[in-house]
Amino acid sequence: MADRTSIEWTDATWNPVTGCSKITRGCDFCYAERIAERFRGVQGHPFENGFDLTLRPERLRQPLAWRKPRRVFVNSMSDLFHKDVPKSFIDAVFDTMEEANWHTFQVLTKRSPLMVKYLRGRYGAGLAPSHIWLGVSVEDQKNTVRLKHLQIARASTKFVSFEPLLWSIAAIDLSGIDWVIVGAESGPGARPFNIEWARGLKNQCIAADVAFFFKQAADARGRKIPTPELDGRKWIEFPRRG
Repeated sequence: MADRTSIEWTDATWNPVTGCSKITRGCDFCYAERIAERFRGVQGHPFENGFDLTLRPERLRQPLAWRKPRRVFVNSMSDLFHKDVPKSFIDAVFDTMEEANWHTFQVLTKRSPLMVKYLRGRYGAGLAPSHIWLGVSVEDQKNTVRLKHLQIARASTKFVSFEPLLWSIAAIDLSGIDWVIVGAESGPGARPFNIEWARGLKNQCIAADVAFFFKQAADARGRKIPTPELDGRKWIEFPRRG
């Protein structure tokens, strides 16, 4: 668990699972993989096995020791709903999140069908507690299907991260969505970003009364520009409920 993070929309990270595998082009230049693979083969390092999927049961109860309330990004270095994470382990993660209800937990996935199935099994006709935010990552128009999955998920608070945003997003249905995050790709190999893509999503959020957070742009070299201004102001809104 990291008490500090450079991720602008959260306060801390908690990684009971690390490592993942690529499923769409949004994964091509994964920052988490880049960090982890630097330490592959370093004996005794947490990432001795690089970005191989790794369960870390010793971390399951960490948030309970953190008494100050904060927003906690769950699995910033993985995807909780990866097909190789056992249901029993996901159960243990949710058990901790439900118990540590003074925190706000932010769970983000690209594997939205598996998230929908899990939440239906855990909560039935009910909803996940409002302090557990469930979200999907969407990089282009093709993968807005994840947004549709999120809309039927048994979650109280729902968010979408359009990062890395790789193309413009045409008109989408934001009903039931509480929060939208937008961010350019940055780092080695970063693909170009057009500010109009962010503006288009910002305008859709305003029209739908959805909180909007413009996390980052990038310059021509792929260097990150955190929380830049857009149309005369910084957009660092958070969900109005949850």
